[in-house]
Order: sequence, then structure tokens, then C-alpha cells
Amino acid sequence: MNRRDVDKQFESADLRERLGLLRELGHLAHRLLMNHWGRIEHYEFKGEVDIVTVADKSVEDAVVERIVTLFPDDGILAEEGGGHRGKNTWNWVIDPLDGTTNFAHGYPFFAFSCGLRHDDDTKAGLVEIPVMGETFFAVKCGGAFLNEKPIRVSAVNRLRHALLVTGLPYFRAKVMDELFRPMRRVALKGQGLRRGGAASVDLCYVACGRLDGYFEIGLKPWDMAAGELIVREAGGQLSDYRGNPFTIFGEELVASNTLIHNELIEEVLNSDE
Repeated sequence: MNRRDVDKQFESADLRERLGLLRELGHLAHRLLMNHWGRIEHYEFKGEVDIVTVADKSVEDAVVERIVTLFPDDGILAEEGGGHRGKNTWNWVIDPLDGTTNFAHGYPFFAFSCGLRHDDDTKAGLVEIPVMGETFFAVKCGGAFLNEKPIRVSAVNRLRHALLVTGLPYFRAKVMDELFRPMRRVALKGQGLRRGGAASVDLCYVACGRLDGYFEIGLKPWDMAAGELIVREAGGQLSDYRGNPFTIFGEELVASNTLIHNELIEEVLNSDE
């Protein structure tokens, strides 16, 4: 057995151990989020319009504590700052509550998102959507699933027939014109354009075929780390606005069923005209 085979064997064993925890974290987040659901009476502002609730903090604290207990040398990147620098090359990228504004207002479009990465490559991802009772899960080269059933992206092959989704970043007041130009073009060329308010859910909906394409700027790694793998494993495609390779540390995201990807990019790019 050569060194590469040895490395892959150890990685596989380490991954299996962590996959069990990843699923456990989904159940934990589900329970905590539903305990707070409908009971948020106040929240704090951490930016001009960006808010944080007790639910964000309680989920992140509980999830981080569980990871540190079982895998103390793993790194953690979490939205509310609860992470830490690891001593190995495994990293957990966590959004304890994606769609906090929705959650605080009683709008049931929110999720817990967790991506598991090794050597800067996403190996597994889980998105838990509590109110809908839906768990999206993917393992690299192992497929994507919704409540344990395999999922695939849609077969829509024309933008004109596509249902699309986008989002607005928290710094939108400074770039409103730049944001609305691509929205206008895509809204005119597609069958419909939606705005959900939770990037991880938008990505999962592309993965299972409910949506055909998604574009947004200003996202953070924890918004995309799980969803990007779920889209890929469901047969979808991701890039930046110019069609360049996607990274969770980039500033732009276009995700699609692959068939309409070039058309969608063309409309987003031509928005400057």
C-alpha cells in the first residue's frame, strides 16, 4: 500500500467518525431552534440591519461544545465567533441559524448549516430545516439526500422556464443599484424570481429541483459550506458571476442545475449594460 492509499484510508476512517457527529449536530440544532421558535421577544443588532438572537447563540454554543468535546483538535469557523483554531486539517464551518431575520419575525424559512472540511475541501454537509422537517445531507462522491432519499437537480434547460432565487446582503444600502440590475434582467428572462432570506436553504432547493438557479453576492463561508457540496452531489454547478471556479471564501455565487448555468451567468454579467 502506497502513501496515498494510506492517507485515504486514514481520512476515510476519520470522516466516518465525524459523519456521526454531523448528524447528531443536526438533531441538536433542530431541537434547540424549535425550543426558541415563536418565543423571540427581542434581538440585538450586530450591524445596521444584521441581527442576532438568543437562538443563534444557544445553538452555536451547544454545537461548538459538542465538537470540542469529541474532536478537540479540529478547527471551527462559526458565524457568531464561537470557533477556534484547530491543530489538524479538519474544520467545521457552522451557521447556527441561517435566516435569523426570518426566524425573529416568525417566518419559517431558516436553517442550521454545517459543512465539514478537510485540507480545504468540503467532505460533508448538512442543512437542517426544522419547521419543514427536512434534513439535507451530502458526502463528497457519495450523493445528496433529503430525509435519506437521493435528490437531483431539475431538468429545466432554458432560463425562460426556470424558477430562480436571489438574496440581498446586509450591506445592500451601499450597492443597491448594482444589486438590482442583475435582479431585473434575471426576473425578465426567467419564469420567476424569489428571495428566501436563507442561502443554505436556497442552495438545497436548487439541489432537490424546487429551484433551478440561484445567485447572490456578499455571502460568508458559513452560508455556503454545506449547501455547495449538496448542490454538487445532486448534479448541480457552482461558480462566481464570471464562471470562474467557486470557493466558499469568494464574494459571488451562482448555483444552478448545470443546464441553465451559462444563460444565468450571461444575464448576471450583462447587468452592467
